[in-house]
Amino acid sequence: MNDLILRQDILDELEYEPSVHAAGIGVAVDQGIVTLSGHVASFVEKYAVERIVRDMRGVRAIAQELEVRLPEHKKTADDEIASRVLAVLEWAAAVSRPDDIDVTVRHGFVTLEGTVDWHFQRTAAENAVRQLAGVTGISNQLEIRPNVNRFAMAREIEDALKRNTEIDAEDVHIKTSGGQVTLSGSVRTLRERALVERAAWSATGVTVVEDQLLVDDQSGDRRPL
Repeated sequence: MNDLILRQDILDELEYEPSVHAAGIGVAVDQGIVTLSGHVASFVEKYAVERIVRDMRGVRAIAQELEVRLPEHKKTADDEIASRVLAVLEWAAAVSRPDDIDVTVRHGFVTLEGTVDWHFQRTAAENAVRQLAGVTGISNQLEIRPNVNRFAMAREIEDALKRNTEIDAEDVHIKTSGGQVTLSGSVRTLRERALVERAAWSATGVTVVEDQLLVDDQSGDRRPL
């Protein structure tokens, strides 16, 4: 896709999304690589911008340079944010053992450390924290406890890819070693790449996913991300 057309499509989509204030966002595109600059009013808005861009056809990669500038009435002391994070993790139904998660907050930036049983719990913890006022960013360093007693992982992942109508699994290759899954081959879009990675994380026993997938724009031009 032409870079100028893609840039305009992104700007139009950001303007269309009511949860995003597009006036403060800059967009540059070079050979399908999108650079986002400027500022937003919350971490939730920053995440929404990235999600919108990631789902658009023609986007190969995203360089995220957006800054979160909280309004004065949303600025919160780090100790108060830490208290809110601990509380929201206690209430998160998907987080079965919140006591195994350590929380550090510095200038609104939240770091999560510790262990969970599944990748969906790791994601659920981050999603819960993202919604909190005062948060400017998240570093999710939660690790998954190894569990490879039932690990026909490659078969589980292959079956999951076949069931998903949004994924063309023909060019996706899967290699497993212990709890690690390596994905290689090609997909059509960044969204499809994310769906393949999510399918891999959902298999029993997976602790690490190494994503080596290429995005193929179907014009014969393949590039690693």
